[in-house]
Amino acid sequence: DQVTKGDLENVLQKFTGDIMQVPPLYSALKKDGERLSTLMKRGEAVEAKPARPVRVYSLSLQQFQPPLFTLDVECGGGFYVRSLVNDIGKELSTCASVQELTRTKQGPFTLEEHALHEDKWTIDEIAQSLEHCRALLLGEPARKKLKTEHPGETAVICE
Repeated sequence: DQVTKGDLENVLQKFTGDIMQVPPLYSALKKDGERLSTLMKRGEAVEAKPARPVRVYSLSLQQFQPPLFTLDVECGGGFYVRSLVNDIGKELSTCASVQELTRTKQGPFTLEEHALHEDKWTIDEIAQSLEHCRALLLGEPARKKLKTEHPGETAVICE
């Protein structure tokens, strides 16, 4: 049987809100200070990390042209889109993988508003795009006083 648009939309509801997600083995997660992906590339056995809580604020089907589909995902930190797509495939008793992935927003930065197109990679365009950071760059650095092991001495750290 072929997966229908309705099947996919029904499954997506299960992956919205607070969910548990197993991080992929090929990720930036580390074991003993080394990335799991590096260990796997060397042929070392790597155990999957336990499922962890993640949040999906919204998940919607944008396009459906079997066997391809496009999703729009708004999620919290530590979320793995590739794991989501793999889990969707399992839920539909089939397999699914990511063909293309585009991060369109990170914190307050959006791809549309903040990414410079290649034709704008000039020093003037870059400076203009950083203009909103001027207050941060010109402001006083944050300072912290730390006590040292020696009485009467202090250290100052500027951030």
